[in-house]
Amino acid sequence: MAKKIIWSHKARIKLFTILEFYAQRNGNKKYSAKLYKRFNKEIKLLIRNPQLGIQSSKDNIRGLIILDYIIFYESNDFQIIIHTIWPTNQNPDDLII
Repeated sequence: MAKKIIWSHKARIKLFTILEFYAQRNGNKKYSAKLYKRFNKEIKLLIRNPQLGIQSSKDNIRGLIILDYIIFYESNDFQIIIHTIWPTNQNPDDLII
């Protein structure tokens, strides 16, 4: 069972960009706060069940689908590393994990 969640620099930037987009578009941070809370709730489930996400084409990388996003991560016995957050409406050919 993994014990610690680590966000990569790239994943933090993507998260901030997504939350900032909704804050600016909506004129307030209510939806951004709700989305952030949902991301954290779902990611915490990975601590108990790291195999929850679907297997990607890369060996150790899995994808956790949350609303219109996929969180790509890998896990070992000690930690879960979140590599990136991908909006599902973008071209998957542009995805770099």
